[in-house]
Amino acid sequence: MTTMTDTALAEFKMPDVGEGLTEAEILKWYVAPGDTVTDGQVVCEVETAKAAVELPIPFNGVVGELRFPEGTTVDVGQVIITVDVSGGAAPAAPAAAAAPAEPVAAPAQEPAPAEEPAPEGRQPVLVGYGVAASSTKRRARKSVPEQAEQPPAGTYYAASVQAELNGTSTSALASAPVPSPAGERPLAKPPVRKLAKDLGVDLTAVTPSGPDGIITREDVHAAVAAAAPAPAAPAPVAAPQPAATQAPAPVQAAAVSSDARETRIPVKGVRKATAQAMIGSAFTAPHVTEFVTVDVTRTMKLVEELKQDKAFVGLRVNPLLLISKALLVAIRRNPDINAAWDEANQEIVQKHYVNLGIAAATPRGLLVPNIKDAHAKTLPELAESLGELVATARDGKTSPAAMQGGTVTITNVGVFGVDTGTPILNPGESAILAVGAIKLQPWVHKGKVKPRQVTTLALSFDHRLVDGELGSKVLADVAAILEQPKRLITWA
Repeated sequence: MTTMTDTALAEFKMPDVGEGLTEAEILKWYVAPGDTVTDGQVVCEVETAKAAVELPIPFNGVVGELRFPEGTTVDVGQVIITVDVSGGAAPAAPAAAAAPAEPVAAPAQEPAPAEEPAPEGRQPVLVGYGVAASSTKRRARKSVPEQAEQPPAGTYYAASVQAELNGTSTSALASAPVPSPAGERPLAKPPVRKLAKDLGVDLTAVTPSGPDGIITREDVHAAVAAAAPAPAAPAPVAAPQPAATQAPAPVQAAAVSSDARETRIPVKGVRKATAQAMIGSAFTAPHVTEFVTVDVTRTMKLVEELKQDKAFVGLRVNPLLLISKALLVAIRRNPDINAAWDEANQEIVQKHYVNLGIAAATPRGLLVPNIKDAHAKTLPELAESLGELVATARDGKTSPAAMQGGTVTITNVGVFGVDTGTPILNPGESAILAVGAIKLQPWVHKGKVKPRQVTTLALSFDHRLVDGELGSKVLADVAAILEQPKRLITWA
């Protein structure tokens, strides 16, 4: 995650904050060049396809440069920040003023396609000449050595510091980059290429502003805005130009013109991961959904009684708590439903534990963190875990680990006033229970029509490993417990 150079410059690389993730977006920097940092201090917040995570720095020193601005998607393993750990008084960023001489001269020694001049010339040399601009393994831009003299540090932030030292306005830096030479493939991330394709933008005509001459989303939108009065490219949408906003995290957004009829939102982060997971689940696991409408009046009364119980002081008691407990009891009575399908080995993997997932709608999109070993928790412990799970999700602090390893899930669509639905399985799980709105409805109770609290439950399950009988038993057990909550005791 970190490397050290001979000049005591430490490099902090984008770590894999989840299992198998390949990139993360920098949401916010908490430090700037010249700031002093200490071991364990959080320096930035990043968003992966699974969660927003704060990254702590693992050493002490002075921030040299921030390699990428906020809103940039960075590959795992790329250096995102450098720190001078030599203990000297001079910050690393101002030292960049004297650095251009070495990296500018170095490319002239090699007739091959030149490497881009390295920031501050502080990185180790692997091939005997010059220095690498970063740890990315991207081919060099042939025109970069001529342009690199303007921002010697090679990054937006370092260039800004250099401009201040030279008395140049940072706005002048924006005009420094030039479009890629004709015939050369411009540097851009795949999502940016996709965005350009959707908007009908020729990347070879776009002026890059990202580090190392990389074209960013903002560059694409700027090119579209500049060409909006007379769009010549075969754009997939008609004028007026649709604006782009960033989702789910409000890091930055392009302005929407007053006559815009469409808004294009880049699909990334949680939204992208959710879309891919749902497609994979819907077209891999054969879904079956069953429904049951049940009188939950007694359960609602029990909820009110538990709120007054001393064992639940300070805890949030709501219908979801008892519904969760009812599902756990139903799984105990029908353990075969708590399983997963192993396609590679053609095996059914039965789980002897329940990691109960709770679907949570957050500003960043749908998250499904789970309560580890929920089957072993008492009702007060389950209430405490549910409260922590929901609060963490709403604050956007859910960790990737909290969303891994789920076995079954509950999604409460009733909070939106919806009666029921046909939920799609969380990938790798065998069942998901949807809980509809609890409403006062006419119901036949003891031979008479009376107003009762009624809800509809929907259970979707993977028909490869859960047949209709097993799925029906589980759903019927949950309904029976909610109708007569004393079964939480007799059946447990």
